[in-house]
Amino acid sequence: MPENIQLLSPRLANQIAAGEVVERPASVIKELLENSLDAGATRLEVDLDAGGTKRIMVRDNGKGIEKEDLHLALARHATSKIHGLEDLEAVATLGFRGEALASISSVARLMLTSSRDETGKGWVVSAEGREMETQLAPAAHPRGTTVEVRDLFFNTPARRKFLRTEKTEFNRVDDTIKRLALSRFDVAFSLRHNGKGIHNLRGGTSRVEKERRVAQLCGPAFMQNALHIEMERNGLRLWGWVAEPAFSRSQADLQFFYVNGRAIRDRVVSHAVRRAFADVLYHGRHPAFVLYLELDPASVDVNVHPTKHEVRFRDSRLVHDFLFGSLHRALADVRPGQRDEQEDVSPQISGVAAGEFAGQERMSLAQAPAQGAAQAAPGAGIAQGGFGDRASPERIQQQMQGYGALHQPYAGSVQEAPAAPVAGGQPAWAQSVPAGSDEEAPPLGFAVAQLHGIYILSQNQHGMVVVDMHAAHERIVYEQMKSSHAAGGIQAQPLLVPVSLAVSEGEADCFEECEEVFTSLGFVLQRAGPETLMVRQVPAMLHGAPVEQLVRDVLSDLLAEGSSERIGNQINEILSTMACHGSVRANRKLTIPEMNALLRDMERTERSGQCNHGRPTWTQVKLSDMDKWFMRGQ
Repeated sequence: MPENIQLLSPRLANQIAAGEVVERPASVIKELLENSLDAGATRLEVDLDAGGTKRIMVRDNGKGIEKEDLHLALARHATSKIHGLEDLEAVATLGFRGEALASISSVARLMLTSSRDETGKGWVVSAEGREMETQLAPAAHPRGTTVEVRDLFFNTPARRKFLRTEKTEFNRVDDTIKRLALSRFDVAFSLRHNGKGIHNLRGGTSRVEKERRVAQLCGPAFMQNALHIEMERNGLRLWGWVAEPAFSRSQADLQFFYVNGRAIRDRVVSHAVRRAFADVLYHGRHPAFVLYLELDPASVDVNVHPTKHEVRFRDSRLVHDFLFGSLHRALADVRPGQRDEQEDVSPQISGVAAGEFAGQERMSLAQAPAQGAAQAAPGAGIAQGGFGDRASPERIQQQMQGYGALHQPYAGSVQEAPAAPVAGGQPAWAQSVPAGSDEEAPPLGFAVAQLHGIYILSQNQHGMVVVDMHAAHERIVYEQMKSSHAAGGIQAQPLLVPVSLAVSEGEADCFEECEEVFTSLGFVLQRAGPETLMVRQVPAMLHGAPVEQLVRDVLSDLLAEGSSERIGNQINEILSTMACHGSVRANRKLTIPEMNALLRDMERTERSGQCNHGRPTWTQVKLSDMDKWFMRGQ
């Protein structure tokens, strides 16, 4: 290996840069489309052959490039987007490095045609991956730019052999175009592959047009289960759509997050989303969302990765808390019967009827009321189940002690209220659904029966509601216990024998800086040496828990992220277990008033759509669907 220092040739330097920017055809598509969007294009056309390995063509109707600048467009570190350091500190464009076209032309055959006027006269510049000498010639072209890339990696066979199959490469390209199409609703996108049309997305700026595009790219089922969010605080604005927890995924393949129009992947964002879905998502599942964060460009650094997939926030704690608070509130405020009342709903969104959207539980965070309107029915039975009353700490304790006696065996299929017939010979359950009252019925309707000692059957204006009574009551008790616990504070318990922890000096210093964090959570620690901590007091609810490991984990979180939710999560897990064991069990016979009281509690309880483990608590069966089962009206 030579030891003398020497300058790299322009060709080799560009190929090294291409290794950072151009990984596969999808990378080329991303760079070219971002350049087109920065040029003000409102229509983008992409045409591929063989997944993009043989040919890529991108055409736009942007402002074009001057003849004198065409040769600079293929030069390294040449850009029209950055002129000074102040521009770099507040980047407002998608691309700015000035390396993309030079890097692409170093590993492929590139031809760029552009025009800045409407006369149809333009110029074409071409380059190949040898010495990258450019050739300029006149060409007919409408206003805008066309870039054609052929034979990707033709001069670097070592790179070419790492490309995947045509189908895999095309899927990567398709995903890239989806991400960009979701970032700019006002721009029309079209995609053709091997001469076959794949996407033809029209541009639009209205709420309905945006939802139509999201439904086209993410699927109608996502939009049917999506909550619309729009929040603004402290110079931050979050808007977009997040799917209800019941619409979860086995993979994190339906997660799109944008910062100032740029698709990014960020640990701060991922952590905030995970926390927001902490106790409403079934284990091993992933949430689905299309979210947009807007903030001052000077508050975010996008120049931390060559592909610009990662960003760095100047105040990551502010961003994290804003994202968590907004999503947490959105999910908590979803209660049965709360829908997003929008005046401009299109009759058809990508083939999905607007009526089907209205049949789902959807809401706008800005319009959602703070509490459900329905209240417990007068006389709702609480002697046996405790439904319908707001729980105090004493009441919760009574419930915890009393529910054990309620798990009586029941051998039946569908059971009705064991009430004596009233005037006219009608049983009590028939009186629970007043005639002609569907329009005034509460969101979860009126209970009519109990099925197999597990499910409550209820009738509302849309049809039939089926409720898992244990899962529903588990969420109600859990939320009541969390509220009671938060109101009463964390009760601490001194240790008879303090626990000594051997830690690193850095961990001990971290404890002294964040001592108030432990104190607020009910821990009392003392530094007994340079590398020793003494635990003298722990939260009473964590008595018997592995305190030493918990303290070490909290210190690790504080060192890595500046915060920790481990203690709070541990307490919530205990409350969740207590709520699970304290909730009404299967085969517990409920009266009609008890069932109705449980339904009313669900309507005013946060996150009542899922139990503590993320399982759904209720489902709606529409009357129109039941009519189809029995071919009524056909």
